Amino acid sequence: MVTVPAGRVTLSDRRTGRSWDVEVAAFRLSAFPVTQEEYAEVTGHRPSAARGARLPVEGVSWWDAVRFCNALSLRDGLTPAYRVREGGEAVDRDAGADGYRLPTEAEWEHACRAGGTGPRYGPLDDIAWYRGNAGDRIHPVGGKQPNAWGLYDMLGNVWDWCWDLYDPEVYGTYRVLRGGGWSDEHWSCRASVRRRSHPTFRIDDVGFRLARTVS
Repeated sequence: MVTVPAGRVTLSDRRTGRSWDVEVAAFRLSAFPVTQEEYAEVTGHRPSAARGARLPVEGVSWWDAVRFCNALSLRDGLTPAYRVREGGEAVDRDAGADGYRLPTEAEWEHACRAGGTGPRYGPLDDIAWYRGNAGDRIHPVGGKQPNAWGLYDMLGNVWDWCWDLYDPEVYGTYRVLRGGGWSDEHWSCRASVRRRSHPTFRIDDVGFRLARTVS
């Protein structure tokens, strides 16, 4: 995992025209999205439509990602970051836990930008698999150039689930997705783009990557 330094990021939403600043504490983020091989080792399941050990796992819901984080934490002797409430329909995050978790969207955007201010951390064809170059398929992780902090596939290949609710007053339990995917046009593969989906939603261009809190 890569240690991401503390910083400040301005989030924005094109739908509402709103922007807001967030202070981000230092944290750790996996250099790559979770792969199919890693997911199968922990869960015993291979949910993805395409198959390949080094392909990002996809076809996973937000809930699948949360359960994977807890399972991997327990396997590695760490304190799980999430407490799933009775009935399995709500979850709380333990901010002090040292286990694996999903990044917040502020952490995700701060990590994606890697100190830059532009919409991308390099020329899109050099850093991301998207509709213009992916050949209508997903690709193994790490096949494009990383950003300045050593993080790969922050844009393109698969969208990353984030911890945050998108807009609970309007969309209820919908969670944030970031980064763009292999089937998206170039305008979706930008550091600021926000997408939303129901936490039970599964599709072949949505995966996730792991974060950990720095104590």
